[in-house]
Amino acid sequence: MHPYLLRASVLALSGLLVSSVWAQADEARAKKIVGGVCFMCHGADGESSSEVFPRLAGQHWEYTAKQLDNFKTGKRKSTAMADMVAKLSPDEMVALGKFFESKLPPAEPPKDTGLAAVGQSIYHKGNKLSGLPACASCHGEAATGSASLPRLAGQYPAYTANQLKQFNQRERTSDNAVMHAIASKMSPLEMAAVAEYLSGK
Repeated sequence: MHPYLLRASVLALSGLLVSSVWAQADEARAKKIVGGVCFMCHGADGESSSEVFPRLAGQHWEYTAKQLDNFKTGKRKSTAMADMVAKLSPDEMVALGKFFESKLPPAEPPKDTGLAAVGQSIYHKGNKLSGLPACASCHGEAATGSASLPRLAGQYPAYTANQLKQFNQRERTSDNAVMHAIASKMSPLEMAAVAEYLSGK
């Protein structure tokens, strides 16, 4: 092998090994934080212990890290979360995000199939009468979101509906302002229906 190619191969391999070591260290650090604080509400693998708390399993790490930072800086209000994130460093927020993203979200069918059917139509088609756009246009056909938009698939319906209400009432202002306009076009029934549909995705 040519010396330059050999050197490049060695450097590439070294980079992979270093990356792997850092990934293992971050995972260990995240597990320690989750085991000390997060698991009480969000579960050891992000499955969540109650509909009051969001499921974090499968959520994009960038989105989770951003929310943790918003709680710490006060951009997103929560007395409970502010205390939990007070001592977290940016690196730890990223580590936690990547830890939860690596977990598989629970798969459960919706409890109210009739309501979910209404929600499916709204999610994919919107409501032309009220000017409500399709949720899928931003969050994706499978509701898996993106780095900047949350995964909604598999989330507890009560949590999703509550967040929509908070956007509508301007109680949640840390994310995309577009959500304020969208939520304001949704009736309580539409919020509940979309949330029920998403819970079974």
